[in-house]
Order: sequence, then C-alpha cells, then structure tokens
Amino acid sequence: MRLAPAGLREWGGGGVAALFVTVLSWWLIPAAWASWTVTGVAVLGWFGIAWFFRDPHRHPPVGVRPGDLLSPADGRVSAIERVDHHEAVDGPALVVRIFLSVLNVHVNRMPCDAEVLETIYTPGKFLDARTAESAKVNESMLTRAVRADGLAFGVRQVSGAIARRIICPVKQGDRFTRGERFGMIKFGSTTELILPEQADAVVQVRVGDRVAGVRTVLATVPVRPSEAPV
Repeated sequence: MRLAPAGLREWGGGGVAALFVTVLSWWLIPAAWASWTVTGVAVLGWFGIAWFFRDPHRHPPVGVRPGDLLSPADGRVSAIERVDHHEAVDGPALVVRIFLSVLNVHVNRMPCDAEVLETIYTPGKFLDARTAESAKVNESMLTRAVRADGLAFGVRQVSGAIARRIICPVKQGDRFTRGERFGMIKFGSTTELILPEQADAVVQVRVGDRVAGVRTVLATVPVRPSEAPV
C-alpha cells in the first residue's frame, strides 16, 4: 500500500509511537498476554492512520474523452450549484462539490491536463464539512488552472471540523497531466470542481453519487475544435 508523502509526519510518527509503546509494554509488563494486547492495539492504531493516508495508483476509465473532466477527489457529491460569479473562472460558474469522509482517500488529483495559473489561500472557520455553510466560510485553497484549449477552471480544497491542514505545494506555471496528484486535505473535508457556466458544459453526476478520484467523470466540456489534440 502506497502512503501519501504529505502524511509522513502522521503515519511516520504513528509508526514510531507504535513501536515505542510495543517495546515499552514488553519491557514493563510481566504478563505476556497483556503485552500482546498492547502490541495489537498499537499496531491496529497505526494501520488506522496509514489507511487514512493511503494513496492508491489510479488510471482514467476506458473510453474517457479529451473533454472529460475527472473527479479530483474520492467521496460523495454533496452539491451541484450554479453561481453568478466565481473567482476561479472570473464569471458565472458551475460548482460540483464533493464531501470526503474520514474513510475516503484524501489525495487530490488534477481533472485534466492543465497549467496552474495561480493559487489563492483564504483563511476561515472550521465548521463541519457536511454542512452547506462550511463551503462558504471555511479555510480553503483554490487552484486556478487552464486546459490546453483555453478552458479556465478551478479546484478548491476546503477544510472541515477535523481537517485542519490543506496540502497544496503547487505554483504558477506548474503543469499537470490528467489524474496527477497535486495535494491533499488531512481528515474530513470538501473538494470542489469549478467550471465556467456555458451551454456545452454537461455534468455527468448527480447529488448523492459516490465518486472516485480519476475514475469518475464529473463533467464534460468539449475541447474547442481548433485546439483539439491530434
């Protein structure tokens, strides 16, 4: 099982702590059954931490089209909204919001081949990520990017009551391929895909759907013919 490097402090530190507790229990506790119990609890605790920071290899689904935008996260579609203006696209926008529980993979991936335009960090609250209000007032990191045909879009990472650390080590000019990892949010959180509101944009999911990063097509915006890859 591959573990996310961004969680090294947690799963690495947890491993050291589990080893320390195990050694200490065998040194101080005379009863072997008690030492085995403590060892089992320590190992299970570490596996719980490691499971959260798992980072599985993913491949796009068979038949994916150039205009398809893949899910940037695992979780459940909690909202599909249209807003009059969003800074990610500097105009009317379509927002697909995904809620990630603590059981989901929390690594974020780029929905298509793209170049980063900028990242915008917004400080805020740490409300429960399951509430609609959290998407408006919680701490967030917006990554604005552009597809090769000029389609501007955004991926927004939003913290929650438990998730209090957004990882997004990208900068202007960075280029990503479809499905490439670009960050993660530690523990329960929300990830949004923001697209410009236009007639040919088609959302491929509904509220309540379970989605998987890279494996699920969230929306389709056809590539402009003049820029379509050969």
